[in-house]
Amino acid sequence: MKLEVKNNYLILIEANQYLLSNRCLDKAAILDDSAAANEDSKSPWIVSTVTEVEEVKMVLKLIPIWSTCILFWTVYSQMNTFTIEQATFMNRKVGNFAVPAGSLSVFLFISILLFTSINERVIVRIARKITHNTQGITSLQRVGIGLLLSIVGMVASALVEKRRREHAIHHKFNISAFWLAPQFFIVGAGEAFAYVGQLEFFIREAPEGMKSMSTGLFLSTLSMGYFVSSLLVSLVQKATKGRWLKSNLNKGKLDLFYWLLAVLGVINFLIFIAFSMKHQYKVQKQNLSSIEDSAEELGNWKDLTLDNKEKKLEADEKVEA
Repeated sequence: MKLEVKNNYLILIEANQYLLSNRCLDKAAILDDSAAANEDSKSPWIVSTVTEVEEVKMVLKLIPIWSTCILFWTVYSQMNTFTIEQATFMNRKVGNFAVPAGSLSVFLFISILLFTSINERVIVRIARKITHNTQGITSLQRVGIGLLLSIVGMVASALVEKRRREHAIHHKFNISAFWLAPQFFIVGAGEAFAYVGQLEFFIREAPEGMKSMSTGLFLSTLSMGYFVSSLLVSLVQKATKGRWLKSNLNKGKLDLFYWLLAVLGVINFLIFIAFSMKHQYKVQKQNLSSIEDSAEELGNWKDLTLDNKEKKLEADEKVEA
């Protein structure tokens, strides 16, 4: 008796979209004579199911995009390190009150909260009408906007630092620390797009049976970004023999370090564009409960992010008070 094989894989039980990439992994699902004779043939280390193979291929497909998301957090880490250090060499007085250097990061969190709300309530709604897409802006488009804003943020940082150092050296005058506000706002706006875009991308594109790994992949970009920042600082220190990054910023060239990050950001952005153009989004199964679960998980993450930002903002305001 012959059975008809359905062309639509979406209605097949335990079926994922077949991926043409990494086809060498398909051999793991072949039950040869030696595997059949093995008593542990049911072990995934001996032979795997087609579903398991496709899930691994789906995770591997995420790695290129994952790698290009790291540099954003490398740029973001500068807002909590060198930018705060810049503030200590600037005029932070408002009347008779000296604003603590660390409190200037309040601009970063205000920007994140502001642009997250604008993104969801204004930009996405306009994009839905233009693109006729329920998402409005795709997850990779959000990430791309975030990467682009991080580049602009580093350019602004370099220009402000050059102006600050010139006034400090040649005019013996410290410019206002509020000149740092634009770079805080730009990078903060970038996070509003990149954070949500990365989270949405990894949750939706991960295999159904490996959803926990999707959040792990997302969070690993943050940790890797800070690690790359430390590594980059060490390499720059060694390559320039300590001439760029000094404890006294007036004697260093921090603006050149910012320009380096901007150039790396441009290269990374071009690579991201290339990977994004080749990426094929996973076909979502028409399973209402699965869609609702994904939406609920994504919504919980967004709410948690906003709550954390608001708590941080309140803490900074208390410190400032």
